[in-house]
This record gives sequence, structure tokens and C-alpha cells, in this order.
Amino acid sequence: MKLGVICDGISRDLKHAVDVMDEFDLEYAELQFVGDTEVGDLTASEIKEIDLLLRDRGKPVSCLSRHIFAGTTTANRPGDETHSKHMDALKRVIDMAHIVGSPLVRIMTQKKEQILWGHNGAETWNVAHGAWDTMAPMIAPAVELARSEGVMLAVETGNGTMVNSNYTARKLIDELDAKDALKVLWDPANNCWCHERAYPEGYDEVRGGYLGHIHIKDVQVDTPRATLEVRRMGEGQLAPLFAPIAEALVRDGYEGVISFESVYHPGNGDFEAGFRECIQQFKEIFG
Repeated sequence: MKLGVICDGISRDLKHAVDVMDEFDLEYAELQFVGDTEVGDLTASEIKEIDLLLRDRGKPVSCLSRHIFAGTTTANRPGDETHSKHMDALKRVIDMAHIVGSPLVRIMTQKKEQILWGHNGAETWNVAHGAWDTMAPMIAPAVELARSEGVMLAVETGNGTMVNSNYTARKLIDELDAKDALKVLWDPANNCWCHERAYPEGYDEVRGGYLGHIHIKDVQVDTPRATLEVRRMGEGQLAPLFAPIAEALVRDGYEGVISFESVYHPGNGDFEAGFRECIQQFKEIFG
């Protein structure tokens, strides 16, 4: 399968990150921050330099991953100041995608309301009424922009966002009738927080053309204690599910990229060291 990494998880020095990618035979570069700058805020000369570096080193870009719409809330509306700022940033990222040849641009969704639907009394007493209904109108202009620009968006399943499971990601895409312009960026570790089991339930939600990109890391969640621990690959709660996921992706002919998300460190803040402790097992499972 096509394997890559979110480069700034190794280092925000892109050249060094590419050197490490070469060391471990990783081909696809996902860009989020380069130096201190998030994609969408880089200058034209910086983008040209990035493009030349990656093309020279044979590293296709898999996804440009800015935090589009992250931090927005159900109080925001299409065209308001906050939404407009995110749309402007999305346009800049799409411009960069054309230059570096990225097939995907990540978006996110509004901050999570915990209970969106309910039955037998919960619909009266517990549901955040109307919260879900505010989201599709926020995302619709981004979908239309993507269509007009000929790029594909990928909505990430996030820890604290309205789309925090494959179920909600698929529901959003269906409501927007947007499979042609919006796919799921599946982060099964993030989905652990809402207790969506990655396989088979989570995977089954994105079969049939919904899955566009994957982030892989391992975690242990403790929702009652509001605590998340990133763990060495194969030592968290996803450990027994990685192999079945990999087998299913091969079986179903998944053609996208699987990006290792290097957010683990061994207690010393050294994320490159964490990457080096995890990457071989990632390759053995998904390679």
C-alpha cells in the first residue's frame, strides 16, 4: 500500500523530515506545518522551494492538512467573519495544492456537541437541538469551491469535532450529496474517544467510496477521566485491530495513502525518537 507520514511529526525542518523518510523508505509526504508556518500561510517563494525539494526527492504530496473550520462552533454561520477567514485559508491551501500536486485538502468541523440525536425522552431532555443542522451549511461552500477547483476535500474524524466518527463523517457526506468532492480522512485513534470500534464497525461505515485518506497512531483513551495517552505503535487499544484493518484495505482495493501520524514521544518530548520507535511496526502491518 501507499505509505507516508505527516512530515512535521518528525520535524518542522522539511529537509530533515525527508531525510528520515528516505531512511525508512516512506514515499508520500503529508504537509501540515513547515517551519513555523501552517500550509495556507506560506509565501509563493516558500511553496516553490517546498515543491522543488519534494519533487527532487521523489516525495509526492498526499494531503495538505490545514485545520480548516477547526475551532468554529454551532454559533457560526456561513459568511460570518470566522467562516470567511476559514474559507479564505481554504482557497490559499487549494492554490498550494495545485502547485505541489496534492490530490487532497483536509478540512475539519465545528466543536463537538456531545448528544446530537436521541430517543424515548432523550430527544427532549438531552439532545443539543439543531447542532448537527448547523454544520452542512458551513461545509457546503467548501464543497462547491473544491468542485470548481477540481480538488478533493477530506474531512477528518477528530477528537473534539462534530465529525468524530466514521458514522458522522459518512452522514455529512450523504447530506451534502458530496462523494464527488468530499471523502473521509479516517483517524481510527481519534474515533476511540467516541467509542466507535475501528474494525469492523468503523471500517464498514466508509466502504463503498467514502474513504479518501488515513492517519495511523495508537492510543489509550479514558473517557470518564477525560484522559488521552498516545502509545507506542501496537501497545494501545488499537493494537489488535491494525492487522484486520490492513487486510480489509488490501481486500477492498484501497488506493489512497496511509499516513503515519507521529505524535508519540517516549516521555521526553522527542517526537522523532517516538517516530523511530513506531515506524517499523507501522510498515510491517500496513506495508
